[in-house]
Amino acid sequence: MRVAVFGAYGHTGRFVVAELRGRGYEPLPVGRDAGKLAAAFPGVEQRVASVDDPASLDGALAGAAAVVNCAGPFASTAGPLIEAALRAGIPYVDVAAEIEANRDTFARYAGRAEAAGVAVVPAMAFFGGLGDLLVTAAMGDWTAADEAHVAYGLSSWHPTAGTVASGVVSRERRDGRRVRFTDGRLVYADGDLPRLDWEFPAPLGVRPVLGEFTMADVVTVPSHLDVPEVCTYMTVNAAGDLAAGDAPAAVDERGRSAQTFTVDVVVRAGDVRRRVAAHGQDIYAISAPLAVEAVHRILTGRTRAKGVASAGRIFDAPDFLRALSAHLTVEPLPAA
Repeated sequence: MRVAVFGAYGHTGRFVVAELRGRGYEPLPVGRDAGKLAAAFPGVEQRVASVDDPASLDGALAGAAAVVNCAGPFASTAGPLIEAALRAGIPYVDVAAEIEANRDTFARYAGRAEAAGVAVVPAMAFFGGLGDLLVTAAMGDWTAADEAHVAYGLSSWHPTAGTVASGVVSRERRDGRRVRFTDGRLVYADGDLPRLDWEFPAPLGVRPVLGEFTMADVVTVPSHLDVPEVCTYMTVNAAGDLAAGDAPAAVDERGRSAQTFTVDVVVRAGDVRRRVAAHGQDIYAISAPLAVEAVHRILTGRTRAKGVASAGRIFDAPDFLRALSAHLTVEPLPAA
């Protein structure tokens, strides 16, 4: 099957194209710059399209079985690509980490996508998708919990150009304020992020983290789970790297950076806590198998919901995580 990848020549887009090819799909690179497409994918059919030109998007998606959107800022690209996917009647998956862009996708397209019978899965990436799968797996048979905590232990974080651009848009949309999910809603506030220590599983151990370093999990998790408090944390060293803005550098034949990560999830219901952790390499590289596995499951009918749905809602979370065993180590842990 042919799968269109919008923003294919970007950092994450290249990982997605390679993953699709490795899984036996025919990737169809799509982007706004014909020169960059030709340089990145010589000898492969490419299609030039812009989010400002709906007709070009329709042409780009013609004959595709699904589309993966890897082009940020998603505040600008998600809406036009979803509209094009709905017109084409094909599934849409993106790797958006922007909180407000993901919230907009749920708010604007839930009814239309469900009525059309088209799967729309936002934030199917390291931030948003992986956290949601881990929280859902940790919940197990629980239908509700009091709190969900997602702590990101990154060895470093050298951002892509897309991450930097998306961060600028997000800060502008929230007027420079920070955001958190509490009492069942997003709350915006001024002031510095709180700093505390988080005890990660071995080998990380206790690390200083920034509390309320809020990521897309605050949209994906509450979209289908009854959890009024969703808190995310980031290791202080990684937040410092992000501010410095140095781009990631490849260290292996797959193009991955040396960055390693641990995602530690704790959910609490009353006095009972459940915990799951995941370990891997390169947050951008891991987004590719996440997104491609999502496409594969949608196209093969292994879904639990219609319309706009997060990873934990539309897929069997434990089974999905097991399918990523070549890229991700997941372990249940005793609650802290």
